[in-house]
Amino acid sequence: MTTAPRHDPPTPPPHTLAVLGAGVMGVGITALALGHGLPVHLVDVDHERLERARSLIAGELRLAQLMGALPPGVPEGELSTGTVLDPAARATAVVEAVTESAETKTKVLAEVSALARPGTLLVTNTSSIPVDELAGAVQRPEELIGTHFMNPPYLIRTAEVIRGARTGEAALQAAVGLLAALRREAVVVRDAPGFVTSRILHPMINDAARVVQQGTATAEAVDALMQGCLGHPTGPLRTADLIGIDNLVDSLQVLYERTGDEGCRPCDLLVRLVAEGRHGRKTGSGFYDYR
Repeated sequence: MTTAPRHDPPTPPPHTLAVLGAGVMGVGITALALGHGLPVHLVDVDHERLERARSLIAGELRLAQLMGALPPGVPEGELSTGTVLDPAARATAVVEAVTESAETKTKVLAEVSALARPGTLLVTNTSSIPVDELAGAVQRPEELIGTHFMNPPYLIRTAEVIRGARTGEAALQAAVGLLAALRREAVVVRDAPGFVTSRILHPMINDAARVVQQGTATAEAVDALMQGCLGHPTGPLRTADLIGIDNLVDSLQVLYERTGDEGCRPCDLLVRLVAEGRHGRKTGSGFYDYR
C-alpha cells in the first residue's frame, strides 16, 4: 500500500500590509513588500494614479529581480488596490506614505486609526515631520512609529526608524520585525524634525542648489566634485532628482518652520523648479533631463 505524499499548507506571510498613498514612496514600499512575498493593499484617492501605480510597481519588481535585490524562491505577494481605507481593518501593519504635509498625514492617520484593530502597527513614512506631532491624531498613540525608507526602497537596505515620545515598545519591536521580514536593517533614532538623514542631507542639497543658483558651477560640476572628491555615490543634485524636488522642498519647509534654521529655507532655484513642474526623475526633468 502506498501513501500519498504529504503536502503541508504553505506558511502564511508574517504580515498583510495596507499602504496609503500611490506616489513614489508608496509605489516603492509596495514593490519591496510584494517582492518579499507580503500581500499589499494599496490605497489612493486617485483612480488614475492607482492604475499607473500597477505598471510602475511591475517595472520596479522587474528591475529589482534583475539586480538580485529580491530573495530567491519567494513567490510574489498579491497586490490589490482601492480608493477607500476599509481594508486597513484587516491589515497587520499600515504604512502611511502620503505627501509630506502634516495636515494631510494627520487627516489620513486619524481615519485609519479609527478603522484599524487594536495592536495594528501604524507606520508613518515621513522624511521630516516629528512623529509625536502626528501621534495626537491617532486613537492609540503608542501604536504609531515613524520610518524613513530611502528611494528606491528595494535597493537601499537600511531604514531609519523614529520612536516618538508616545511610541510603545510593542510598536517598536513590531516595526523592527516588519523591516526584518523585508530584509532591511532598522536603525532606531529619537524623534526630532528631520531626524538624522534629512536633517543632514536636505540642507546639504539646498546648499548645492544654491551654488548652482549663484552661478558658481553647473549641476554636473557640483555632482562631479562631490562624487570624485568627497565620495558621494550619486552627487547631491542627482539625489534631489531621485527624491523628487517637490518632496525635497516640502521637507525643507518643514525643517525651516520647526527649527528656524535659515539653511533649511528652500532656495529660489528649488522653488522655481517645482513651479515649472520639473520635479526630477518622476516628471522627466529636474536638474537633469531624463526624457
